Amino acid sequence: MRDGRVRRTLGGMCRNIRTLHNFEPPATHDEVHAAAVQYVRKISGSTRPSQANQAAFDAAIAEVEAATRRLLDGLSTPAPPKNREEEATKARARAEVRYARG
Repeated sequence: MRDGRVRRTLGGMCRNIRTLHNFEPPATHDEVHAAAVQYVRKISGSTRPSQANQAAFDAAIAEVEAATRRLLDGLSTPAPPKNREEEATKARARAEVRYARG
């Protein structure tokens, strides 16, 4: 589906999961784990799974985390690494504009 509903949903997800590729220093274990948790929460529709679903939730996080690490380790680019502070400043400026629009 390519209607507005799908784009809005995916757009919200993109704001929550941060780009991890091509930063200096490289993405940490904690950053990769946080991205995996956010992804699984978004897909499952739950931030806190029930006890009955906890094992599946934890397994999914571990699998997404491992796949993310493999992806990051396998990617290459001729572009110079991005500076974390500069990118954070740009993100804050974009957020200010976005929230100012109401």
